[in-house]
Amino acid sequence: MNQHRSDLHALAAAYALDALDPAERDDFTAHLPHCEDCRRDVAEFGATAARLAAATAQEPPSALKQRTMAAVDGVRQLPPRLPANGPARRLLHGLRRKAVPLALAASLAAAVSFAGIAAWQHQESQDAQQQAQQAEQQLDTVSTVLAAPDARAVHGRATNGALTTVVSSARQNQAVFTATGLPAPAPGTTYQLWLDHDGTMQPAGFIHADGTVPLDGDPADATAVGLTLEPSTGSPRPTTSPLLLLALPT
Repeated sequence: MNQHRSDLHALAAAYALDALDPAERDDFTAHLPHCEDCRRDVAEFGATAARLAAATAQEPPSALKQRTMAAVDGVRQLPPRLPANGPARRLLHGLRRKAVPLALAASLAAAVSFAGIAAWQHQESQDAQQQAQQAEQQLDTVSTVLAAPDARAVHGRATNGALTTVVSSARQNQAVFTATGLPAPAPGTTYQLWLDHDGTMQPAGFIHADGTVPLDGDPADATAVGLTLEPSTGSPRPTTSPLLLLALPT
């Protein structure tokens, strides 16, 4: 399939995500060595996708390993070897008879304890599952925007030194924000994103560390994306000077 030069420029994001059909990929691969803009866009889209993948990776809770290792230390692999007859065997038999009531009491106590641990682990598992679902939804949104044929990107640097990128798609009516080198916010604060609608700043979500997040709200009529430092619960309007005000791509 032959592509016009303007059409080929729009395939940079899909090429970086390996989302082109074979014919489109062949055409774009032939075009790439002759277009510096497309080579730069492919590198930037690829880096954004890699940062997103790293941001959604999750490690198991450290307490899980500690509990497992503690349990291993307290479990006997094999019973001690004892002669078939003798004082040691008779003593063991007597201790076992006397230990039955204590064992039952201990079993009940352990059951109550394990029930509490199981409930805590269940809640922890549900929380982790919910976080994974949210991360998957974000990944789907970001991938859709990056792979859109009309995806456009703009880049900027915040006053705190962070490098930022906004990728938007008019067809998908969505935009995503990427930050690299974002300093940790002061305790009790976080970074809040904004969409500028005719001079009125509308809340557009949060970004807490380096990574990529979808922007909340409708970017169709917005002219810029803002970034401010706000209380950790967020603000309905910016309360600090903008760290960034980046014009949306057209």
